[in-house]
Amino acid sequence: MSGPLEGVKVVDFSRVLAGPLCARTLADLGADVVKIEPPRPDVSRVSFPFSDGMSGYYAQQNSGKRNVSIDLNVPNARELVLRLCDSADIVVENFRAGTLKSFGLDYETLSVRNPKLVYVSITGYGQDGPWASRMAYAPTVQAEAGFTHNTLKHFDGYDGRKRTDALSHADVYAGLQATIAVLAALKKRETTGRGQYIDVAMAAVLLSINERAHLDLAGVDTGAEPGALGAADGPHFVGPGGEEFVAAQSIIGSMTFPNYLKAMRRVDLLADPRFCSAERRLQNYDALHAIIQTWMLSFHDLQSLDAQLDEAKIAMGQVRSLKELAETEWAKQWGAVQEVSDRHGGTYKIHGYPWRFSDEILGPRVAPAFRGEHNADVLRKAGVSEDEIQRATAAGILLGGIPESALTAPGENATEAEENQHVQAS
Repeated sequence: MSGPLEGVKVVDFSRVLAGPLCARTLADLGADVVKIEPPRPDVSRVSFPFSDGMSGYYAQQNSGKRNVSIDLNVPNARELVLRLCDSADIVVENFRAGTLKSFGLDYETLSVRNPKLVYVSITGYGQDGPWASRMAYAPTVQAEAGFTHNTLKHFDGYDGRKRTDALSHADVYAGLQATIAVLAALKKRETTGRGQYIDVAMAAVLLSINERAHLDLAGVDTGAEPGALGAADGPHFVGPGGEEFVAAQSIIGSMTFPNYLKAMRRVDLLADPRFCSAERRLQNYDALHAIIQTWMLSFHDLQSLDAQLDEAKIAMGQVRSLKELAETEWAKQWGAVQEVSDRHGGTYKIHGYPWRFSDEILGPRVAPAFRGEHNADVLRKAGVSEDEIQRATAAGILLGGIPESALTAPGENATEAEENQHVQAS
């Protein structure tokens, strides 16, 4: 696999989501990423759906990485990792602040040996300050950073129970922002010859990507001008074939309501006292929605309705599951979904690449590595001798390998317990 980051070396100490997503994005772009995994593996390895040592969730965040499993609590283990970091361009970690410093693997230590190193840490609230030591997961950071407040303000759940968003936005955005920062630091290194340390706080990331931050910070009541937020107030409709879809413009906003009238050829509704202002349209929302919905159901199919909405500059999007999206012609043409081997005769479907390059070829995604699968190969390339590798394996510093179940024919998979007993030391 090639890519614009071909030749860039990454050591990935992270687990679960924010850090692994950052490192996987770098791998997607062609970097050589080595994931360092402890004896107690990344917990996402057992995330549902889980089968014979491989998880779809883990596959999605770790495809394309090589894997070294090492116990840093065993004497002399740290020296092996230091040698990997000596030739690395980037280190990614998302432990609680100070964790890797206790192992002598912090930026200050590593940068003395490797001044060109770019080192990024992802935490909930940053490396210092009053909240630095707090545990942080996406739902809790989203609650602290105004994300959940906005969600609950607009949606209390179909059964009236309050709930937060099911997706881990804080982790995902933090991983992407970390990737951006790392690439910027690599560019700066071309000028200075030195790497640098990057501190990414998930809470600060959520603030930075909140397009309503200026309103909330100013204490502006977003209901003061109904429909003022446009696409954020996009109404739900049903198409002529029963399809559920969302329109991107509010039916009550002063700037957007006329577009619906244009689409319907119903300029007369401007004179209707129920709809003559945004406030009145809000008060009579159900009646207005019913008029528009009835018009929409008069079309023969969704495609012809979409064409007329498009003519009036109203975008619409059908409500689909990801499985349904994967079956569309767009998804097939783009390569939006790819299959990777589960290494037991089956496959997982995960997302494809979000970009295309005119001068780069991004190969197909590959199956994620088993824990410790590349112990020997990675360390050899870092200059570690065969004797040292064998001694480290015998001492319990290096662990894992390819389970025997992965070497059997499909249908002869070992159980997880058997897998843990029968591994080939790399």
